[in-house]
Amino acid sequence: MVEVMTPSEFNQLVEKTLAQIEQAIEASGADIDFETAAGILELEFGDGSKIIVNRQAATQELWVAAKSGGYHYLWKDGAWRNTRDGSELFASLSRYASEQAEESLELKP
Repeated sequence: MVEVMTPSEFNQLVEKTLAQIEQAIEASGADIDFETAAGILELEFGDGSKIIVNRQAATQELWVAAKSGGYHYLWKDGAWRNTRDGSELFASLSRYASEQAEESLELKP
């Protein structure tokens, strides 16, 4: 079930999630630079490619742009879920980052 949140609850959840992604990148040991500004997290890889995670407050979604495409995630059943296939955000980010870093990465919240 999709959870409807107040704007404040949504923003708090997004900030927590972006911080978890940063921590997961650091813990992975991969050579990935990252920067967060105004609710947008940019991950930059050695080849100059990027993954961008940003909030979409109007739809209460997180959007992810990667080499492989653009993806939308809604908070559903206690996790960010892809609106197309239901995949979980961190599992998806692990796959996208692995493709772009050209090494196997497992990102966990």
